[in-house]
Amino acid sequence: MSSSYGTNLRVTVFGQSHSEAIGVTVEGLPAGHAIDLAALQRFMDRRAPGRNAYSTPRKEADVPQFLSGIKDGVLCGAPLTAVIYNTNTRSGDYAELATTPRPGHADYTAYVKYGPSRDYAGGGHFSGRLTAPLCIAGGICLQLLAEKGITVFARIRSIGTVQDDAPFTASVGEKDFPTVSDAAGEAMQAAIAAAKADGDSVGGVVECVVLGAPAGLGDPMFDGMENRIASALFGIPAVKGVEFGDGFAAAALRGSENNDPFIVENGAVATATNHCGGILGGITNGMPLIVRAAFKPTPSIAKEQQSVDLTTLQEKKLTVRGRHDPCIVPRAVPCVEAAVAIAVYDAWLESQKYKEN
Repeated sequence: MSSSYGTNLRVTVFGQSHSEAIGVTVEGLPAGHAIDLAALQRFMDRRAPGRNAYSTPRKEADVPQFLSGIKDGVLCGAPLTAVIYNTNTRSGDYAELATTPRPGHADYTAYVKYGPSRDYAGGGHFSGRLTAPLCIAGGICLQLLAEKGITVFARIRSIGTVQDDAPFTASVGEKDFPTVSDAAGEAMQAAIAAAKADGDSVGGVVECVVLGAPAGLGDPMFDGMENRIASALFGIPAVKGVEFGDGFAAAALRGSENNDPFIVENGAVATATNHCGGILGGITNGMPLIVRAAFKPTPSIAKEQQSVDLTTLQEKKLTVRGRHDPCIVPRAVPCVEAAVAIAVYDAWLESQKYKEN
């Protein structure tokens, strides 16, 4: 099972949704950097469950306990390991899923690959619960990038058919509902409430911007900046699509419309537009890096659904129990920031190999 990411920075996530604990080990963090643990906890709180009406009622404090790699708040160079203890599990809610998979969930494919001994409670290792340790690693990377003048921030771009098209130039992470337009945010919350009332769920899109990333990060072909970021983002459960810059919309343009003219701005090369989203040939060009991740609706819904009994191969109806988000998008915003920060910091460490001493 591959639950690791990165080359220069190696991030390994471990645990299951209802195991005693979940956690992360990060190798490659440089020694001597002070980490603001209070700021890290505020970042973790943005993802934590049970904080509002549009998230799961499962309540977890999500306070990391560091076992190694940090001493008196300073990275010491050793592999960093942190755990979060699960304290509010109700595994009995998932008993029926031992043989009856949820439509749209990994229950079936996990059964095919790992057999009946796989941990299905709460989704096991496939659960969005595993994004909590991802946020530990990403929250640290956000602080290390900030030291270099690189900032990463995300917002909800859409939920269902409701769009937030307001210009996005600064973090909205401190807002209770992270949209730029408050009016769009209210409409999105209404869409979530309507889906929840109907026993259903709704998906959406998270948009992330990286400012201050220097030109030259990434590589051509398989280690391109898009590849690195997409690989990290697809580690977040429910991500079904990733696009950069204009993304799929660029396919409808002509070259003369899609190309970004080069200009000189403040004595440096820049582009007049940013259709490419800050990446050309897999390498950053110094413009804002723009990426969007599409999240499917939560598959665990209260509506009765069609499934099968995997032991008898007979069709049967399934009503999912347990506690689930009617929309995971609001809590996914810091997860996207974390994944992108990890990818960018890993690429930044790679770029230092080519610097002259």
